[in-house]
Parts: sequence; structure tokens; C-alpha cells
Amino acid sequence: MTNLGEPLYSKQRTVRERTRGHYVFFVLVPLLALMFQVYVPLFIASLAYLELPLLVTLHTALTRRSPVLALSYGCAVGLLQDALSNLPLGMYGIVKTLVGFFAANISMRVDVENSLVRFLTSLTLYFFHQFFYWVLARALLGQQLDFDLASSILFAVLNAAVAVPLFQLLDKL
Repeated sequence: MTNLGEPLYSKQRTVRERTRGHYVFFVLVPLLALMFQVYVPLFIASLAYLELPLLVTLHTALTRRSPVLALSYGCAVGLLQDALSNLPLGMYGIVKTLVGFFAANISMRVDVENSLVRFLTSLTLYFFHQFFYWVLARALLGQQLDFDLASSILFAVLNAAVAVPLFQLLDKL
């Protein structure tokens, strides 16, 4: 029951308020992840393996289940990551675009609310992210990078272990 002076709809969020929250989520969370990616390894070198922009892109692609949105979001996050790094512009943009697309397609076919499925999806797509970046660097830039399979698998497991609680936290936002 409401007070006499209070309108009935005051306790419900309007469509505009809910949409504004989504825009803040779409802008603020990747910016925080990118700032983490750039600045935290300067102070804590052991966290350099953590690829938070990728995990944020994965979460968005898995929860929204829209390949077009995932393509756009992955491209934007990847290009911002390229702009903040000293790497060639577009490399992370291309890779994160593909990862977002694949994650959205997986989420349309599989129930991704399960923690084990999220772990396995994050593990697989992190490994794909690293492998495809290596392929692009060799093919497009002619760089002779080494692909260390053991460390890539280890970092994929560590990122997937971080992804599960991070996804639960982001789901609550």
C-alpha cells in the first residue's frame, strides 16, 4: 500500500532509468577493465596474465546473446585496448571481435548460466584469443613471436578461474 501523496509507479524503475544503467554498464565496466589491464601490472607484475577486457567482452557476449552486439562490443573494447597499449592498432580489435562473435553464438546454443559451462567457455575462448593473436601477428605483421603452449594453457585456466566469480559479480550489477 502506498501513501496518499506518493504515486503508484514511484517504486518501480522507469524504462529510461533501466536503460541508463545499461549504458553505464557498457561504458564504465570496460573502461575499468582497461585501466586495470594497463596500470595494475605496473605495480603487481604477477597479475599481468589477467585479461580483464577479454573477460568483460565474454560476459557481455554470453549474457546478451546477440552476435551483432558482441561484434561491436568486442571491436570497441579491443580498439580501446590497442589505443592504450604500444601494440599495433587493430590487433586486439580483430581478435576480440571474433571472440565476442563466437561467445554470442555459443550462448545462443548452450545454457551459459552454469558455472562449469562459463569456466569451459572462458578457458577455450581465452586460448583462442591468444592463439589467434599469435596467428595475426605472424601473418599480418611478420613478427616472429613464439607461442608457448604450456603457459597459454596455464593462463587460460587462471583467467577462466577468475571469470566465474567475475561473471557472477557482473550479473548482479
